[in-house]
Amino acid sequence: MLGFKRILNGVVVGNKMDKTAVVEVSRRVRHSVFEKYFTKRKKYKAHDGKNECEIGDQVEIKECPPLSREKRWVVVKILEKGFQE
Repeated sequence: MLGFKRILNGVVVGNKMDKTAVVEVSRRVRHSVFEKYFTKRKKYKAHDGKNECEIGDQVEIKECPPLSREKRWVVVKILEKGFQE
């Protein structure tokens, strides 16, 4: 599977770093024994070269080769702008 890159959708929860956005990705999982659904969340640091992302934005991120110690994702596009006061 050469060239296969994962694409995830999530919400920007942090943008204080330069050219980096923290994106929280949620997914629904079913418990194997109790058969109850619950939400799992994971945060990814994604490269945002133009510093366009604001907190609350819905974004699409894509896997890439390591850019720094923790950044392995890049923001592809902003799907929906978040509410800003």
